[in-house]
Amino acid sequence: MSKTVKDTPPAPEENVDLPFEEALKRLEGIVDSMENDELPLETLLAKYAEGTHLAQSCQARLAEAEVKIQQLERKANGQFTLKPISLVSPGVETTAP
Repeated sequence: MSKTVKDTPPAPEENVDLPFEEALKRLEGIVDSMENDELPLETLLAKYAEGTHLAQSCQARLAEAEVKIQQLERKANGQFTLKPISLVSPGVETTAP
């Protein structure tokens, strides 16, 4: 009978489509496990790699959400709509020499 390893992380490809909340929960679980469990080096490295992937994924999703929030513009009737992103920073003049 084969023994299943409890701490085997899922392949990084399996985490690609996780909703933000699930990815964050998984990342918190990895951190807790790495801090509190006595794990072999190979398992720690695998968890570190998965955690790094999840952290990057969460950061990218947060950056996307931030852009969408910054784009929201309230119309006169009180509804919100997305406004186009300006590629010029506020306060920077764009006149040609």
